[in-house]
Amino acid sequence: MSNFGEGKTDKEKMEMLNAISPSFCGAKWYNATIWLGSGQTTSCHHPPSHQILVNDIVNNPAGIHNTPQKMDDRAKMQAGERPAGCEYCWKIEDMGRDAISDRVYKSQIYTERDLDDAKHTHPSENINLKTLEIAFDRTCNFACSYCNPAFSTTWVKDIKRKGPYENLLSDGRNNFTHEHKEADPYGHKSPNPYVRAFFKWWETDLHKTLNELRITGGEPLMSPNFWKLLDWFKENEGKSDTVLAVNTNLVGSRVVEFLDRTRDMAPVELYTSCEAIDEQAEYIRDGLIMDEWYRNLGYAFDKANVRGIHVMCTINSLCLETLPEFLTNILRLKMKRPHPEVNFSINILRFPSFQSPLVLPDEMRTHHKEQLEKWLDTFWDDGKGTLCTEMEANQVQRLVDYLDVVKTPHSETFEQSKLENDFKQFYSQYDVRRGKDFCKTFPHLADWYNTLGEDDEK
Repeated sequence: MSNFGEGKTDKEKMEMLNAISPSFCGAKWYNATIWLGSGQTTSCHHPPSHQILVNDIVNNPAGIHNTPQKMDDRAKMQAGERPAGCEYCWKIEDMGRDAISDRVYKSQIYTERDLDDAKHTHPSENINLKTLEIAFDRTCNFACSYCNPAFSTTWVKDIKRKGPYENLLSDGRNNFTHEHKEADPYGHKSPNPYVRAFFKWWETDLHKTLNELRITGGEPLMSPNFWKLLDWFKENEGKSDTVLAVNTNLVGSRVVEFLDRTRDMAPVELYTSCEAIDEQAEYIRDGLIMDEWYRNLGYAFDKANVRGIHVMCTINSLCLETLPEFLTNILRLKMKRPHPEVNFSINILRFPSFQSPLVLPDEMRTHHKEQLEKWLDTFWDDGKGTLCTEMEANQVQRLVDYLDVVKTPHSETFEQSKLENDFKQFYSQYDVRRGKDFCKTFPHLADWYNTLGEDDEK
C-alpha cells in the first residue's frame, strides 16, 4: 500500500488528514523521540518531552513509547481536539495563508491503512512504532548556542567551570543555570533501565516492525551503545528491514570510521545540521569546524554507503542573514552530486525564546523575509526544472509567513523587553566564555545589539 497522500500536493494531503480529524497526526502513534539517558520521550521534536515511569517498563518495554500522556493525546486527536503540547503546528496552521504544518510531513510517511488503524485503535493500546529516534546519552563534542547541558556534556563542562549564566529573565526552564544532572541520572556506570528496555524491545519485536531507527544525541558517535547497535546490524544482516538513520554533527575523530563501517551494512540515512555559513555557523554551533563539516559531507557522498543525506536547519535569530546562501550551497550539492539524494528541512526555533528569530526588530524580520522571498523566486518555479522540492519550498515559504505574521514564539507569558535583555545578557557572556565576538561575527546586527540594555542604564 502506498504512503498517505502519495501523488497529492501538500495542500491536498492536509485536507485528507483533516478529513480523518482536524487535529490528527500519525506521529502520536507511530513516531517517537526517546532520550534513554534520562527516560524522557515525545512524539516528535516539537512537543515538550515528558517522563517515562520506570514501573511502566519493568514488564512492558514498549512502555518507553506508549506512555499515559501519549495515550491521552491520542484520545484528543481521535476526537478532533488539539493537544496542548502540539502548539507548534497549531501556531503554524492558525497563521492562515494555507500554511502546511509538520503534522502533514509527520503523517505522510505512513500508509493510509496505518492512519486508519490509528484512528480506530483504542488510545490505551500498545502501538508498535514505525519510526523511532533515540539518544543513548547526552555525550557531545559541541556546545551549540541554543542547546543546553541537558543535551550536551560540553555544555555541562561550561557550566561546571564557569558557573551559571546570570541575569536571564525569560529562561523559565533554567536551561543555562545548572548542570541538568537529571538528564543523565545513570551515567555510564549504573545499569540504565531505559537502555535495557530499548534493547529488549528491539531484539524481540521492534526490529521486525520498525521502518526507520534514527540515532541522535548528544553526538551518537561518542556513545558506546551506538557502536553496540552497529555491531547488531552487522551480526544480524538480513534479519531486519529497518533502515538505520544517524544524526551526526560530522565533526570528530570517529566520523570517517563510521562512514567506512556503512560499507558493510545496508544503506543508511545520514542526518546532519547547519543553517549558516563560515564563522557565523561556527559561532552558532560552538565546536563546529565548517571546513571539516563540508569535507566529511563530501566523504559521505563519495565513500560511504548512504542512500540519503538530510540537512536540518534550526532557524534562530542569528542565521537568517546567511541562510539563503547556505540553502543555495545545498542546492549546488544536489547539482554536483545527484546521488545519494540530498535535501534540507526548515525547523523554526522557539526555545530558548530569546534566540527566536522573532526577537529581532520588525525591520530586520522584514528584510530577512524579503531575502527569502527572492530566494524562492530564484529557485522555485512550481517544481518545473528546479532543484528545490515542493516540501523544501513550502518550508521556506512557511518561514517567510512566520516572519511576517507570528509575533510570539509560543503562547506562554511573553515580554519583548525581557527577550531583548536576555539576548544581550546571554551573548555577551557567551562571547567571554567561548572566546567569540558577536559584533565582529554579525556586523549587520551590531548597531541593534549595542543599543540593547541602554534604557536600563539610564
